[in-house]
Parts: sequence; structure tokens; C-alpha cells
Amino acid sequence: MILHFYFARRFTAFFIRVFVLFFLFLFLIDLVSQLRSFSSIISFREVFILTLLNTPEVLYQMMPLIMIISAAAVYISLSRSNELVISRNTGRSAMQALIGPMVVTIFLGGMLVTVFNPIVSATSALYLDLKDSYSNQRRSVISIGAEGLWLRQGTENGQTVIRAERTNFDGSVLYGVSMLEHHPDGGPKRRIEANSASLQGSEWWLNKTKVWPLISGINAEENAQEHEWLRVPSNLTTDQIQDRFGKPSTVSFWALPVMINQLKSAGFSARRHEVWYQTEIARPLFLVAMVLIGAAFTMGHSRQRSMGLGVLMAILLGFGLFYVRNFAQILAENGQLPVTLAAWAPPLAALFLGLGILFQAEEG
Repeated sequence: MILHFYFARRFTAFFIRVFVLFFLFLFLIDLVSQLRSFSSIISFREVFILTLLNTPEVLYQMMPLIMIISAAAVYISLSRSNELVISRNTGRSAMQALIGPMVVTIFLGGMLVTVFNPIVSATSALYLDLKDSYSNQRRSVISIGAEGLWLRQGTENGQTVIRAERTNFDGSVLYGVSMLEHHPDGGPKRRIEANSASLQGSEWWLNKTKVWPLISGINAEENAQEHEWLRVPSNLTTDQIQDRFGKPSTVSFWALPVMINQLKSAGFSARRHEVWYQTEIARPLFLVAMVLIGAAFTMGHSRQRSMGLGVLMAILLGFGLFYVRNFAQILAENGQLPVTLAAWAPPLAALFLGLGILFQAEEG
């Protein structure tokens, strides 16, 4: 038990070092990129804050690579100090030397999903808000609630608040539409009710509409007009609507089930969020597989082979498995693979592959 705690402590120490190094490296790279984009608009302090908010999301995606490097580093250190040899001479197998690091990895994976994931989603959302405000872009706010789908678009003619009972799968057609237009000074302009609204180019095409003018001193009902078709300018695109609801990484892990239900109620396809949710649940297992792969190529005695080549092979294999997992995720989002299969098959395959390599190398 003491030896397990020792190996776990060594792995934790190496993980913290690699994590900090990756954070600093990614932060500096992103800081240069942000300075190029915003140095002439905002101060260095504001650029620094932007970079600080954007780095966690990139770091979160790099976590499998951090795990591989951490595992490789700790077992290279243990091999060079002959501590693994001494451990085996006491009758312990190579698999027993992995128990401590794997327990730590499972714990870290759980913390990443349940604690770090909500932090990443919050910082990513705040980063997008600040970035748009610094760029002086007209924000188009989109949200889903119990009352239906809500959108707010801003054009040169003022703001328009749109409510719809539901939509099609990609957000290009709204049903049960109500629009409230405002003047640029903020006063109400007119109210529009329509059976449906189709986003075509830079306009909403409204079908079977009724328009009430909201002008002081005029009876809105008496001056209301009905149209078979009516066009309303818009600065929204289907890509923007899909990005707002289609990027599950900006939604906290704990809020994903509610978001999925809301998307389905509003008529959106929630498949992308379902895939991401299952993938996040399977993330600790994938990280354990990365540790196994990192250990499998570096647990041998340092004189038996080139450790540098072993680390390179472990990283390349990790990248390959990471690509396979992302590819399966894309196939599932497009409906070509079942959600459960796409989320759990790559981590399980990576786990068995790591175990196979480890047994072949250590047990023969």
C-alpha cells in the first residue's frame, strides 16, 4: 500500500509540472495571437484577461496528451533510478506499479469533468462576450426557455426580439413566430405575428403575417395589416444559430441534460450535445487508457531501448487514438454511428490496446 501511495504521489507531481508547462506554453502562444488582433483596440491588461479566459478550453482539449507525457515522464524517472527494478524484485508485477497512477487518473478525470468542465464553459462564454464587445460587433442573442425559442438581432434599423414556439433541425425555419421591432433609439416600432419564418440570405421570409404599428396616437388594431408574405432584414445566419446551440463545449456538464431537453422541445437536433455528454462521461476512461499507453512504452529498463523513441511512439499512438475518437464523434453527430458506440468504443479500444502492449512488453 505504501508503494502504491509513493507511485501515485510521483505521478501527481509530474502531472502538475506538465500541466503548468502546457498552460504557460498555450497561454503565451494565444497571448501573441490576441495581441495581433486587439493590440490597437484595447490595452495589454484587457488582452491579458482575454487570453486568460481562452486558454482553459484549449488546455482541456490537450488533456490526453498531458496524461501521456506525465505517465511517460514518471516511468522514465522510475526506470532510471532503478525503483521499478527494485519493486519487481520484491515480487510486484508491472501492472501493480500502475495501480497508484491509474487511481489518480480516475480521480483527476472525474474532477476534470465535474469541476473543470463547468469552469471551461463559463470562461469560454465570457471570452466570446468580451471578444465581441471589444470588436464592436452587433451581438445576436439566442436562448431557449420554457416559453420557446428567443432570438435578438441587431441591424442598422434597430433591435428586433423574436420568439418562436419551435424550429426545424437547423434553425433556418421558425414556427409560431412573434417579432417586436424597436427603433434605433430604443422605442417600439411594430409587432409582427406569423405562422412561420424562413431565413433566406439576409432576410426573414414571413408567411401569413399580421403587422401592428406601435406608434403613439395610433390605434394599433385598426391600422393592423395582413400579408401573405413579408420580408424582414436580419443579420443572423443559420451557422450563427447552429453555433450558439451546436457548440456543446460552451455548456456546463451539469447543464447539458437540461439543454438537451430544451433543444428537443424547441425542435432542434440535440444529437451533437448527446454525443458530447456521453464523451465527457467516458473521458476518465480515455485518460486511463492514455496513461497505460504512456507507461507501456517507457516502463522497461532505461538500458534496454531508447526511451526517447518510446516516448515518441507513445505520443504518436495517443494522437492517433485522439483522432479516431474525434472522427467517431463526428460520425455520431452526423447520424452515421450510434451515440453510445461513438462515445465509448474509442476509450475501450484504447484501453485494451494499452493493456495489450503492456502485457506483451512486460509479461511476454
